[in-house]
Amino acid sequence: MRAPNTLAVSEDETASDGPGEERDGERASGAIARRAGLVAAGTLTSRALGFLRDVVLAAVFPKAATDLFFVAFTIPNALRVLLGEGAVSSAVVPVFSEVRAEEGEEAARRYFAKLTGLLGLTVLVVSVLGVLAAPALASLYATGYLDDPERFQTTVELTRWVFPYLFFIGLAALGMGGLNALRRFAVPAFAPALLNVALIAAAFFLVGPATGLGLPPIGALALGALVGGALQVVAQWPAQRRAGLLRWPRLDLKDPRVKKTLRLMVPLLAGFGVYQLNTMLGRSFATFLPTGAQSYIYYGQRVVEIPQGMFALAIAAAALPTLSDLRARGDDVEVRRLFGYALRLTLFLAIPSSIALGVLAEPIVAVGFGRGEFGRTEVIETAASLRWQAAGVWAIASVRTVVPMFFAYQDTRSPVIASAANLVFFAAVSLLLMGPFEHVGIAMGLSAAGAAQLLVLLVLLRRRVGRLGLRAVVVGAARISVAAAAMGGALWGVARLGAWNHGATWPNVGVLASAIAAGVLTFVAVAAALRSPELKELLDAVRRRVKR
Repeated sequence: MRAPNTLAVSEDETASDGPGEERDGERASGAIARRAGLVAAGTLTSRALGFLRDVVLAAVFPKAATDLFFVAFTIPNALRVLLGEGAVSSAVVPVFSEVRAEEGEEAARRYFAKLTGLLGLTVLVVSVLGVLAAPALASLYATGYLDDPERFQTTVELTRWVFPYLFFIGLAALGMGGLNALRRFAVPAFAPALLNVALIAAAFFLVGPATGLGLPPIGALALGALVGGALQVVAQWPAQRRAGLLRWPRLDLKDPRVKKTLRLMVPLLAGFGVYQLNTMLGRSFATFLPTGAQSYIYYGQRVVEIPQGMFALAIAAAALPTLSDLRARGDDVEVRRLFGYALRLTLFLAIPSSIALGVLAEPIVAVGFGRGEFGRTEVIETAASLRWQAAGVWAIASVRTVVPMFFAYQDTRSPVIASAANLVFFAAVSLLLMGPFEHVGIAMGLSAAGAAQLLVLLVLLRRRVGRLGLRAVVVGAARISVAAAAMGGALWGVARLGAWNHGATWPNVGVLASAIAAGVLTFVAVAAALRSPELKELLDAVRRRVKR
């Protein structure tokens, strides 16, 4: 048997950075930047296709229909985020790394096969229960529809059809965790894009089959979700086979490593689950608001998720294996240094994203969605939602970078506490503001809750690991804010040239593209003038990738 650190990794260019190589601080930082770049590319592809998907849905289906689908997809989609972007990978990667380091390659593969059997059976049972309990579930998160039997019944039927999607996404999330633990980031990063491809195709080609099954036209999206989930699983099989992870599932509840993973995963599910309750709670609140509120909030969320996915999830996914390996060797000094680096890198991208999305909210919505069934009123209301959700991008992105530090220390309790604080804060702010501000009040609640959660996490992390070196992070954030403010001025100046009440016209597309270009150039120029180390590190990572 080969040494544990020589476990076959992928053709991904990032895979060569094994645990032994990451003892050098600069190499570890560079590895995180390169891996984050690869994950960001895949996530950007998925987010771009997701944006195209939403453009198609807004143009093809009326807001009354999309409201129903978004409500029905609330729980399956929340579980998708819960499993695909959090709990499974965050629990699997540290334990997989530990098994690999202590017992070798074959033991790590056996552990993964046992985990596949257990998780596969679990998500299958949950999927069946979700189908059977659809009326009860719909009554919980679509309370406002109970007085409208037709809307409520349609929501129930759509819920029944989309819930089996959970089975596929559960298997896909586990595959992602195993591949990420082996530094195989490409396939897991690009696979989620297949869901968006399937939903886009469904809007055009599955309306007939959906109506033939007794569903309304919007039911085509439920069928598309099932197809997209299956494609995400199948797409990972070749990479899993090359890594030796594609084995027949086993069921062994006595395995101590499996038990340890479950001990980590249960509080992780609780922590991420509390966070996802915000989405479900927001959907429930919106059912008491006028028609369209669901869609306004949803489309705003989809836009802010583009930058969050590009860097926040990418940096978190890339950093967790490195942090876990370093923590397993007891190198706490390097763990803290890399944490500071990852947080600075996140803020370098998140702060300008918050400002850009806020300034360009109306232009983005007008160009992105302003066609077909999506008129001027929809543009204005969605832009208002986007503007306030954008205010919290920096905080939510930072949360997703801070949380992996707890997972590296196998501390799953602290994120649960912070998530609970998020939920309480969101509910309080939303209930206070949704009366006077309707759906915008819910958007305000999302951003305020993200900031509260970040504060709680940093306090708990300081108690857990000691000094975090946040002074350098604060100095970096101040420097970034200056560059971002200059960028915001450039964006505003160019965006004034657009006729946004005309929607998605080619002149407006040109103005929006020009505004973005001017903003990026301004930000880079000011950041360079301020000698931003984050800018240099990113440019160095790009140069290394180009040379390869």
